[in-house]
Amino acid sequence: MYLNSVIKQLNHFKSLADKTFDRLTDEELNRQYSKETNSIATIAKHISGNMLSRWTNMFTEDGEKTWRERDAEFEHEFITKDKLISIWKKGWDCFFEAINALTEEDLERVIYIRNEPHTVVDAINRQMAHYPYHIGQMVLIGIQLKGPDWQSMSIPKGASDSFNEAKFKGSKL
Repeated sequence: MYLNSVIKQLNHFKSLADKTFDRLTDEELNRQYSKETNSIATIAKHISGNMLSRWTNMFTEDGEKTWRERDAEFEHEFITKDKLISIWKKGWDCFFEAINALTEEDLERVIYIRNEPHTVVDAINRQMAHYPYHIGQMVLIGIQLKGPDWQSMSIPKGASDSFNEAKFKGSKL
């Protein structure tokens, strides 16, 4: 039951990022407001790198792989939307493959991240905070870039009453 909830929640957050990518140009995906900030492409590159490191061979290797170049994930480089989506997909495929292979018994097993022990539940919960945190950053950047042309992915401002009215007219799901 827990794993189904994790998959459902992270699929939701992934879809927010996917929709953000769809709404932006290559240039917008790569735009930085300053040298101290990250572009959407950089953040996506980081999330993917994290996923590949954490979820590859999670029971037999530390979650911070020696082959991971975390600092390079934050180096600003122009990435086309197609390449970005490929990088993004690779990370999510690795994550979902690992999560889908887990059993309820696996949840209390201990794995290591940077040589620190975590139960699998703790490791998942850690990522359940980390990934949406960064996806929220990407959505916010998208909103700032598009301004009034941005189309809400949830309940638009000023539309709460009509949204709730429509929801409560139907039967409970």
